Amino acid sequence: MATNKRDLLLGTAERLFYTEGYHATGIDRILSESGVAKMTLYKHFKSKEELILAVLDARQQPMLARLRAAREKLPPRKALLGIFDGLNEMIHSPNAFCGCLFINAAAEYHDRGHPIHQRSAAYKGQFQTHLRELLEALDVAQPEQLARQLQFLIEGALSMAHIEGPGDQALLAKTAAEQLLQAAGV
Repeated sequence: MATNKRDLLLGTAERLFYTEGYHATGIDRILSESGVAKMTLYKHFKSKEELILAVLDARQQPMLARLRAAREKLPPRKALLGIFDGLNEMIHSPNAFCGCLFINAAAEYHDRGHPIHQRSAAYKGQFQTHLRELLEALDVAQPEQLARQLQFLIEGALSMAHIEGPGDQALLAKTAAEQLLQAAGV
């Protein structure tokens, strides 16, 4: 539940951007559904792009925090494979699954120099760093390469679940990840 108008705007914008798209969602729709005045929106965000960046930041921080928490509580291999279980839960959440907020943002703002595309790429880079650090803790050879391979499985599962609808994409990706880890000797 939103605790203030800024949080209300962020929550409403995130829901609409996720389900309907960034370009398809106008400021007036966000204002109408949030019940917040236009002046209040522009007090917090100078533009729609600044609002989108804030939405991405608001989603990124708790996701990275959950990954760090799992890394602190679980052995590295279990934390790695747990990502696929979390992905499966996300794909099958009671809310409509509409892909990845970050992939969707990068697709709609496809110019790699655009700040929204760059923010999405930065999150994916931080996610890959997380994977690499788990693999380094497992002392695998070529942790950077294996991290990229695991990320390809995760991103592929996300994309295919978006295209096909929720199914067993994350579980199939987890099986492939287990095979990659076994081939790496862990």
